[in-house]
Amino acid sequence: MEKLDLFVPGRLCVIGEHSDWAGTNRMMNAAIVPGCAIVTGIKQGIYATVEKAETFMVECDLEHVIRERFECKMDTDALRKTASAGDFFSYVAGVASYINEHYHVGGLHVVVTGMDLPIKSGLSSSASICVLVARAFNRLYQLHLNTAGEMNIAYMGEQRTPSRCGRLDQACAFGVKPVRMTFDGNDIRVRPIRLRGEWYWVVADLNAGKNTVKILADLNKCYPFADGEQAEKVHQALGADNQAFVEEAVGYLESGDAESLGRLMVRYQKNFDEKVAQACWSELEAPMLHTILADAGISEYVYGAKGVGSQGDGSVQFLARDKESQRGLIRYLKEKWDLTGVAFTLRPQQKIKKAVIPVAGFGTRLFPATKNLKKAFFPVLDRDGALKPVLLILLEQLEEAGIDEVCLVISERERAIYDEFFTELPDAHYQKLPEDKKQYEDFLRKIRKRVTYVIQKEQKGFGHAVYQCRKFAGDEPVLLLLGDMVYRSFKQENCMTQMIRIYEDYGLPVVSMHPVPKQDVVHYGILHGRWEDAGETVLKLDEIKEKPDVGYAEDYLRVRTKAGSENYYAVFGQYVITKEIFDALKELVETGAGETGEIELTSALEIARKRCGMIGYAVAGKSFDVGLLEKYLETMTMYAR
Repeated sequence: MEKLDLFVPGRLCVIGEHSDWAGTNRMMNAAIVPGCAIVTGIKQGIYATVEKAETFMVECDLEHVIRERFECKMDTDALRKTASAGDFFSYVAGVASYINEHYHVGGLHVVVTGMDLPIKSGLSSSASICVLVARAFNRLYQLHLNTAGEMNIAYMGEQRTPSRCGRLDQACAFGVKPVRMTFDGNDIRVRPIRLRGEWYWVVADLNAGKNTVKILADLNKCYPFADGEQAEKVHQALGADNQAFVEEAVGYLESGDAESLGRLMVRYQKNFDEKVAQACWSELEAPMLHTILADAGISEYVYGAKGVGSQGDGSVQFLARDKESQRGLIRYLKEKWDLTGVAFTLRPQQKIKKAVIPVAGFGTRLFPATKNLKKAFFPVLDRDGALKPVLLILLEQLEEAGIDEVCLVISERERAIYDEFFTELPDAHYQKLPEDKKQYEDFLRKIRKRVTYVIQKEQKGFGHAVYQCRKFAGDEPVLLLLGDMVYRSFKQENCMTQMIRIYEDYGLPVVSMHPVPKQDVVHYGILHGRWEDAGETVLKLDEIKEKPDVGYAEDYLRVRTKAGSENYYAVFGQYVITKEIFDALKELVETGAGETGEIELTSALEIARKRCGMIGYAVAGKSFDVGLLEKYLETMTMYAR
């Protein structure tokens, strides 16, 4: 029986609390400004192993948290009864009841194997476990939900508990990265924030207690229409003021200006205290919170601080100056106030600095030309008017995309051919070159030190070739290209830069894709999923099928667009592959898997997709093939246009 290991992080609302539920009131009052917030997943979270079962069963054997077991039939009424009880298992039962009510599924066995996320510290452990259960059902039962769909089910499930959380809590579904969320009635939009620099946070439970239900009840009295001066102030603070704060904060996060973000946090708290707190003064006066915020001893460690979540005397968040300040603040909070600070650091997604190009194939379909000329050296007329080998075009675009190291997968007898390509021209030949041609030789002289060879001793498929690069990759993500294709972008970013950007935005393996006619699906790996973005360029993949027949594609692989069309998406020829994919390739190599005796990359992608998720990206560009005669002729005539 298939088992999956899942991790869902906790989340921190950097700024924009309360605007999520406030923004939903636009359904009744269009004058309300849409809510918006910056929310980020954090490194701490909940780990679990999940598998299909006859019943819904959750086991938690974490001595420092809780040691319990819950089991219930997949019966909506019984699960809803547990959800309404408000105990430890109410959240998972709420999600399971919603899933059972709206989808055709069986049971689920969840074993919580780890949890380093503090409970009741403003980091939304309840939302994390709800997302985890929603994701488990989605992946095991192929519900074809994108991330927003998982988030929505987690929210609807938690609404069946006494918690009554807001819509931003489930942002943990998007992983350990900051996102800007917009709440416009029932419409929720999410945009990744491209973080720059390192950000050192500390969150501490104030150990003072607050009544979140009363806070929400009192503030909700101000909606949907502002009846009186106080309600108008709340609308302003959670509407136009909040929107301005969020836009300013996004700019600081994307520029790496931690000091300015800290000052903004202080201004945000002051605005909240002046305009919102009076609407529920008994809870939002928050004497403990404001005592901590006013402590001059803390200022040497931080750029700024503010309340967390629904505010009140619940938790406080600090933006520390650096790593040492983060540690110092935690010590200070413990020694001075007996508060336990939780540290976490936000960093940009790991920049891709390595690329892999398998070029060991014999080139049967272009024989006899390939008898003494590798496909990687076939000439292509580039857009700058120069006739270049395929490999040179790829290397130039990798350089432009910021790639530092390139691994070429070659056969054992080809080393001399590639050595000769990268060997410097004799000076006499170099001096004869026109000035505009010397630049290409200069580039090859520079790039040769960054090129590594890996020998593929026996050719057992594309996946087998990629697997040879596992040591070169280490645990880092790498960009994978095809050695018999060149790529032309339709925008300023080249196709490789686009792929790197999407990986940085979503933090998952990426498969490039482009639409193909239905009758051509039998020639490609075909991708299916649900759109993640409003522009319909990013799919959360739920299936990757190698060369399906037309009937299967019609039934299962059509992707609908907002315009009403139904497209079929094939692999474009570029990938961002991660450790999970190399792990899957290792399993295939060791078991000798593969119907044809070859190790197919598509098989490894599908294994990794089920385990960690995967993104399909519709590249703004076109790929040109040099591996087939008719395609090579097209490349020669069309690539430079």
